Amino acid sequence: MAPQRVLKRGKTMGKRLEGKIAIITGGGGGIGSSTAELFCDEGASVAIIDRSAEIVHAAADRIRAAVPGAQVQGFVAELGAETEAARVVTEINTALGGIDILVNNVGIRRYDSIQDASWEKWDDILRVNILSYVSMIRAALPALRKSGKGSIVNVASTGAVFGRKGMAAYDSSKAAVLALTRTVAHEEFEHGIRSNSICPGYTRTTFHLNRLGEAAVDGIVPPCVMQRWADPKEMSYPLLWLASDEASYITGSNIMVDGGYIGP
Repeated sequence: MAPQRVLKRGKTMGKRLEGKIAIITGGGGGIGSSTAELFCDEGASVAIIDRSAEIVHAAADRIRAAVPGAQVQGFVAELGAETEAARVVTEINTALGGIDILVNNVGIRRYDSIQDASWEKWDDILRVNILSYVSMIRAALPALRKSGKGSIVNVASTGAVFGRKGMAAYDSSKAAVLALTRTVAHEEFEHGIRSNSICPGYTRTTFHLNRLGEAAVDGIVPPCVMQRWADPKEMSYPLLWLASDEASYITGSNIMVDGGYIGP
């Protein structure tokens, strides 16, 4: 028998996502795969999506190794293309038998000033960072409505709130995610769907480690009160809470998971 958490007055609580079915985009690494592992450990059946078959299936294998009995499957989709969301959501819904939770996490970034960023570069970022969120939500809505307790959690960024140089397209796309989150909350509450977001701060993902190198990452002190990088798992726990029924009275909200970010 699985261990249970003991609450006040002798109450007990089992796994927080027991019986839930979740989709996580950008699930091949970083925050996405960390969150998928945590969701599996909390009893969910999880579909992770990445554009690389090799990466997404390797992530699923790592999760199964870390969480005995984990119910996780990898799916391949290029979510920058409009039709891909409907295709992969249909595939997941058929394979897993429903959808209760959607975590929109996929994202790409460019390091260009407004003057130097071409229309094409903007288009690439907007397609993945905001339009894929729209397409995934639209495709998942029928199953989320059927669930009766659907939860959508969108991953934005501190760049959606704080200004900085050199990332206009990325930060604009993430600001749009916050607006989208609020709109969905207003439109879908009558169908039992909650919509929330998080804004991660400096997170020690494989993206940054591969881009900068471990020594360079370790040498950067993030401009936040806690003066350290977050582990991806520190993003996964807020995502877990917002996805779970524990956050049943939370919708249209954003959580800054940033270590007390004070700006660049």
